[in-house]
Amino acid sequence: MSAESNKALVRRLFEEVLNGRRMEIIDELAATDYQEHDPLPGQREGREGLKDRVTMLVEGLAPTFSIDDMIAEGDRVVVRWTNSATHSGTFLGIPPTGRSCRFAGVDIFRLDGGRLVEHWHVVDQLSMLQQLELLPSA
Repeated sequence: MSAESNKALVRRLFEEVLNGRRMEIIDELAATDYQEHDPLPGQREGREGLKDRVTMLVEGLAPTFSIDDMIAEGDRVVVRWTNSATHSGTFLGIPPTGRSCRFAGVDIFRLDGGRLVEHWHVVDQLSMLQQLELLPSA
């Protein structure tokens, strides 16, 4: 697939699944043996694990992602994003605070055959936890 096709597929994950809360689309986007390189606690492996991850994010943080940059080369797509969220449900074992936060991250996806097959990420968790008043601000 072309870089533009890969970017369009990743954009669907952010816009339709994460922001649009349409979990059923994951079956179209991800391979059954999808590999998460930094799973959340309790996240299963494969496509079902991606569903776990999205469910944890949506139920715990009620996120709205903005894509700030998207770069594609070969079989990789890199997304720099900002997430505006509200801690509305239990997330990573932390009861909801009702507080809002805004934090950034970078995702790297590898695609094969028109499907997401691998994922890596870096997220500004410190900023998120400080804004939710779960850690003291410096």
